[in-house]
Amino acid sequence: MIEDNIINKEANERTVLVGLISKVQNEAKCNEYLDELAFLARTAGAEPEKRFVQRLEYPNPRTYVGTGKLEEIRQHVEDNEIGLVIFDDDLSPKQVLNIERELKVKILDRTSLILDIFAKRAQTATARTQVELAQYQYLLPRLTRMWTHLERQRGGIGMRGPGETQIETDRRIILDKISRLKEELKSIDRQKSIQRKNRGKLTRVALVGYTNVGKSTLMNLLSKSDVFAENKLFATLDTTVRKVIIDNLPFLLSDTVGFIRKLPTHLVDSFKSTLDEVREADILVHVVDVSHPNFEEQIEVVNKTLSEVCGAADKPMILVFNKIDAFTYTPKDPDDLTPKTRENISLEEFEKTWMAKMDNNCVFISAKDKTNIDELKQMLYEKAKEIHTERFPYNDFLFQKYDDLETEE
Repeated sequence: MIEDNIINKEANERTVLVGLISKVQNEAKCNEYLDELAFLARTAGAEPEKRFVQRLEYPNPRTYVGTGKLEEIRQHVEDNEIGLVIFDDDLSPKQVLNIERELKVKILDRTSLILDIFAKRAQTATARTQVELAQYQYLLPRLTRMWTHLERQRGGIGMRGPGETQIETDRRIILDKISRLKEELKSIDRQKSIQRKNRGKLTRVALVGYTNVGKSTLMNLLSKSDVFAENKLFATLDTTVRKVIIDNLPFLLSDTVGFIRKLPTHLVDSFKSTLDEVREADILVHVVDVSHPNFEEQIEVVNKTLSEVCGAADKPMILVFNKIDAFTYTPKDPDDLTPKTRENISLEEFEKTWMAKMDNNCVFISAKDKTNIDELKQMLYEKAKEIHTERFPYNDFLFQKYDDLETEE
């Protein structure tokens, strides 16, 4: 894996965040994205100290923000000894170069920050290979800004013309590494495919959802296992598979990497072997943080990713609203005639609206407090039983042997 993570993990590095109010995102959306960016920064080991927001129709192609705002940021960075500035959108190599020249500190965009977290979180050889591939794919188009000695040529016997520039050499090396890593991942995919075939026709259930919604906590609760769970984004990158038995009905439950907004497709593609668990699942359990003020958009992000990247939008799904213990609302005055909103509806009323939308494929739980877990188990049992009965119409599943199954990847 690429060494020397961008953010210093020894001590929380003070940083400022930069975002835009533009045609594609209003002020409320910009603030929400910056809240998420701050959470990402803390997860990576940085400490956001201030935010800078500018209203522009489009990002400045040269410096992302305008020259006046950039000067304001530069002054604050200089006066407060800030060592890192993080931008909420992807920056082009040209933008990074120009901003670094002005601010004279480290510059990160959202993708490079997420990659830094991925590099920190990767534990297994599979995850490390996936992250390294994503890092090199991100690095390749940004080589230009990393070299200032392009005039230095390399010639010699067998080299026609002036030879290769250093940047061309590095590009070729990185392309070779990308090719090698892709071959490694293909080999991993073949191994995973064999493992999945060895599980037979056992029903497969995959936990999916936005990052930090409680998937790993729920996994631990249902499977009575000890999967790493933490109140940070991307707490786990490795797919974990466990055998779960509900009322003598066995099925396989997998925990997958969480999704997030503004995540580049090439980064998701690097985790193809992880997402294969979603593609081959019989049932999806979409976990949602109901306490998040914009959980509806998070649902849309996950559904879009399932459709465009995983090709799994049509699979049977249970929508699990988690963290009802943290659900808050402002009671509405009985004499108030204004329409009900997300902020003034009770949990009981809220449950009824979504239960109606999901046709009994919806449940409200608290994995932390173990509230309504039996109801979720019953829903899983009924759906898994339907699939099991279709596959084994003449066999009693109680006598099937599953002790030799692979239970963790």
